[in-house]
Amino acid sequence: MGGIAPAVASAFGAQNAQQMAFIRSVMKQKRNEPKFDTPLDDLQVVIFDLETTGFLHAGGDEIISIGAVKVTGRELDEEQSFYSLVNPNRPIPEDIQALTGITDEEAGQAPSLIDTLQKFMGFVERRILIAHGTGHDKQFLNAALWRTSRITLTHRVLDTILVAKWLNPNLSTYGLDELLDLYKIPVTIRHHALEDSLMTAKLWLCFLEEMRQRQVASLGDLYAHLSRH
Repeated sequence: MGGIAPAVASAFGAQNAQQMAFIRSVMKQKRNEPKFDTPLDDLQVVIFDLETTGFLHAGGDEIISIGAVKVTGRELDEEQSFYSLVNPNRPIPEDIQALTGITDEEAGQAPSLIDTLQKFMGFVERRILIAHGTGHDKQFLNAALWRTSRITLTHRVLDTILVAKWLNPNLSTYGLDELLDLYKIPVTIRHHALEDSLMTAKLWLCFLEEMRQRQVASLGDLYAHLSRH
C-alpha cells in the first residue's frame, strides 16, 4: 500500500528519500535543456570541478569537494558559485591531502554525499555542464548519483579539452595549466574545486570569443564543429 515512495522512505530514511526525489526531479527537467539552436550568447552553463580521494571510483575512491560557477552567455557571475566539501567516509591519502589542502579532519566534518549532491543539482538546474576533462568528473558524478539516488546524469556535458583541441589543433598537451598559460589567465589556487571552476570558466569565455570570430553562433554550430574533430 502506498507504492514506491513509502518503500524508499523505509529503506533509506525519510530525509534521504526526499533528497533522492529532488535529485530525480532535477534530472527530469533535462527535457527543457537548451536546444541546438540556442545562441551561444544566450547559453546558460555551469562549469564545475570535483576533487576526489583518487582516480578509481570503482575502486573505492570518493568525492571530497565540488565546486561550480554559473556563466550566462559571455557573463561570468563569480557570486553565482557553489562550493562544498564532502565527507568521503574514508581516509584521504596523504598525497591527496597535500595536493588539495583538504584534511581528514575537515572532510570528516563535511556534509554527506547525498546532501551535497542535492544542493549541487539544485544549483545546476537544467543548465549544460562544462568541465575540463569530463571523463573523470562525469564518472565520479554518475557513480555518486547512482549510489545515492539510483539515477545517472541526464544533463548535456561539454568538455573544454575537446573545444581546445578544435581551436588549437597543434598543441602538444591540453592540460588546464598549459591552456591557462596560453590564454594568459592568472592561476589562483590549483586543485581547489571552486578555483579550478572559475579558471575553467574564464577559459570558456576565451573560447567563446574565438568561436564568435569563426562565426560559430549556436550550440548546434559548436557540436557540428566538434563532431568533425
